[in-house]
Amino acid sequence: MVAFVLPASNSREPVFGFQRNLKDELWLPQRARPRRNRKNEAIRSMTRENEVKPSNFIYPLFVHTKDHNEEIASMPGCLRHSADSVMQEVGEALAEGVSNIILFPKIPEELKSNAADECHNPSGIVPELITRIKSKYGSSVNVWTDVALDPYSDQGHDGIVSSDRRGDGGMARILNDETVEQLCRQALAQARAGADVVAPSDMMDGRIGAIRDALDSEGFTDVSVVAYTAKYASAFYGPFRDALESAPRASSGAPRNKRTYQMDPANSREALVEARLDVAEGADMLMVKPGMPYLDIIRLLKDNTHLPISAYHVSGEYAMLKAAALRGWINERDTVLESLLCFKRAGADAILTYYAKQAARWLNE
Repeated sequence: MVAFVLPASNSREPVFGFQRNLKDELWLPQRARPRRNRKNEAIRSMTRENEVKPSNFIYPLFVHTKDHNEEIASMPGCLRHSADSVMQEVGEALAEGVSNIILFPKIPEELKSNAADECHNPSGIVPELITRIKSKYGSSVNVWTDVALDPYSDQGHDGIVSSDRRGDGGMARILNDETVEQLCRQALAQARAGADVVAPSDMMDGRIGAIRDALDSEGFTDVSVVAYTAKYASAFYGPFRDALESAPRASSGAPRNKRTYQMDPANSREALVEARLDVAEGADMLMVKPGMPYLDIIRLLKDNTHLPISAYHVSGEYAMLKAAALRGWINERDTVLESLLCFKRAGADAILTYYAKQAARWLNE
């Protein structure tokens, strides 16, 4: 290898501020040189402020009642799993160090209703699968559940739709208190089946306290409640709704969006209102959804509460990364791991991501 030789000092036009040192080398006088803390991996790893580990991940699994898996066109690499396939996925995730999973069910159309009564059926797909997972894997895995009515609703909303037209734009309303009552029944059914964590994603007012009280009244004081504290009415949820066929329906008479209960993407201080309420009502952890476009909200909640913060790396974010990777536009591994590290840097303690198992494998390489 030919060593680089610095040109003689008189061979180029001088630049103001530069000098020659005692060895006659080019020198920009400065004592502080931050690059010294980046000069090799031993130094970089020693001074690294944040680190992503498989134990930080929550692995979401779509499940349906069929005996075979189905691909999800808008989420390449993700599947609607059969119950047997879920059991295998849990085992593979555990082998990579991912010990938290969350179930999202696709419910047969004939079981859906406005009241979403199937959500608390003790023989339903989610309670039966919880029991099966806990029977096989026990305390080595924490089973999380989604507490919301939209997978079970024939209206496609997270709550019960009113029969009147007194809502936004003269349309039907999403009933708050009636929905919360159903959510309590749903959370109890999940806890009775063995759920370790219930995660209300509905954004109804008062549901955290009501669910906490309902669980405690039956002795489920050890079941954690993770509040979707700052869940925004985002455009990034499309692929998820494809997976569960849970988008709001025109036939509901309610708005085709969820803006009357999910947060306005323009707002940040409102997240503090929701956070203070959730903390006071007994939440054990606060979640921000979506993730990457809302890193400022993750940091805001981290700085204003002592509870752990989780971030949801949502389906739209996943789909964009996958699409770019499949076209060869980005290095999937490096881009995904950088994205997950961003959540940690912003203040997230836990990350719910469809990349959980794959990212854990990359980290374990």
